[in-house]
Amino acid sequence: MPAGFILIPDDIEKRQGEHLKKSITIFVGFIHDFAAGCWAATVLAIYWLHNLQSGNKELAQAIASLETDFFYLGIACAGIVLLTGMGRTFTYIENFYGANAEKLRRKMLVAKHMLLFGIFGTGTYWQYTMAFS
Repeated sequence: MPAGFILIPDDIEKRQGEHLKKSITIFVGFIHDFAAGCWAATVLAIYWLHNLQSGNKELAQAIASLETDFFYLGIACAGIVLLTGMGRTFTYIENFYGANAEKLRRKMLVAKHMLLFGIFGTGTYWQYTMAFS
């Protein structure tokens, strides 16, 4: 064995791989949640800009392009939410709470995501109607 060469046992390599997977899972979850918050902020920004424009035509001309910029930023955020959400499905931990709780957990996850998909769709449509009216 050459000088300075260290033999790493398989269990250490396995633990390092698990640590990396957990770190990536946490990072992807953070990006997912952050992008969802940014999307909500774009909805609020467009609503605020739309209300500012209703009372002043000169102001409306000056900030009209901001609404469309925020709309496209919101679309990008929604895309990031979808992509990172797909990534989260690959890191799903099964039977974390036990078999019985897992059944309920899956049902609740499906219901939650159906509700959130409806909220994102409605919110994006609302943004569109304000940004391009």
